[in-house]
Amino acid sequence: MLPLEGITVVSLEQAVAAPFATRQLADLGARVIKVERPGDGDFARHYDRSVHGQSSYFVWLNRGKESIELDVKDPEDRAVLDAMIAAADVVVQNLAPGAVERLGLDAASLRAERPELVHCSISGYGDTGPYRSKKAYDLLVQCETGLLMTTGTPETPSKVGISIADIATGMYAYSGILTGLLRRAKHGAGTTVAIAMIDALGEWMSQPVYHALHDGGVTRRTGAKHASISPYGPYVTGDGDRVFLGVQNDREWTRFCVEVLERPALADDPRFRSNPERVANDEELTPIVTGAFATLDAEEVVDRLDAAGIACARLRSPSEMATHPQLLARDRWRDVTTPGGVVRSMLPPVVLDDLDVPMGAVPELGGQNAALRAEFAVTEVNPA
Repeated sequence: MLPLEGITVVSLEQAVAAPFATRQLADLGARVIKVERPGDGDFARHYDRSVHGQSSYFVWLNRGKESIELDVKDPEDRAVLDAMIAAADVVVQNLAPGAVERLGLDAASLRAERPELVHCSISGYGDTGPYRSKKAYDLLVQCETGLLMTTGTPETPSKVGISIADIATGMYAYSGILTGLLRRAKHGAGTTVAIAMIDALGEWMSQPVYHALHDGGVTRRTGAKHASISPYGPYVTGDGDRVFLGVQNDREWTRFCVEVLERPALADDPRFRSNPERVANDEELTPIVTGAFATLDAEEVVDRLDAAGIACARLRSPSEMATHPQLLARDRWRDVTTPGGVVRSMLPPVVLDDLDVPMGAVPELGGQNAALRAEFAVTEVNPA
């Protein structure tokens, strides 16, 4: 039996954050009913056409769900939605600011009728404060939380290459929903879960905030290098390739000097003896490292680093990640059916004993319209 088997989730969701949370629930066996706009559906369906004619975002975020098209302002469709919610354990929504209250689908309204319900709302900036009505998208929240000012080169702030604000928010929504279900199992009461994107990514930004506030307010952008640890980043090797490495403490620094650079005296150089000095003098340290690597190819550098116990990595493209030897050796890929064809998808990161993750199909828009409308049909009962 899957951990969430028997749990029904009704989700009025779109884009990334909420669908990412509910896909985790579907992977654990929950029944997830995705409510979509008639005709267009979740607008993430139309971000691109790269996966058998479908959006890479949608394929990633929506396996294992059922899709029904409902106009929630239409009385007949609203009756179907209300019937689904009456049978649900969890309701999730990330509609535009204010929409859920206007529709009477907010936590206060729904849990007044069913206190055992776990209701999860995802917003950009929370439901109070001057930003409560602003629309929020991933890049915009990266800007508002200061992330762009920590990422990129000294000349150019840069966005993170994935939807990091959405992913952070989705993971907190997922854990919040699981917490609510655990609370209900123990105490019988549901809960109201609320996650704001600015809070989720703000939590992930805590270290740069602490560093800036307590170190003169300066935020350094260092490209692919670490801003507060050295040496940590890419270094060119003799064959023109790059090897990434990270020295985490002074013991590793000594081994790095002795076993990798073969310059033991460098370990006690006052410019580099401890990490704050190495960071301050990184411009002097980098040519020393690349000079030592100049007579070695990338594989030789990796071999030396591995032998010395220094963490390192090769720079791979996203397509190369799909054939990563470690993922292949651990059998981490499965076939998932989509409306346009089969796609290889990674198993969920959390591995549980004896759990065979279902990796269900990605639904086409309204793929379960008929079945769900029949299941949740509202039948008028005439008084006797």
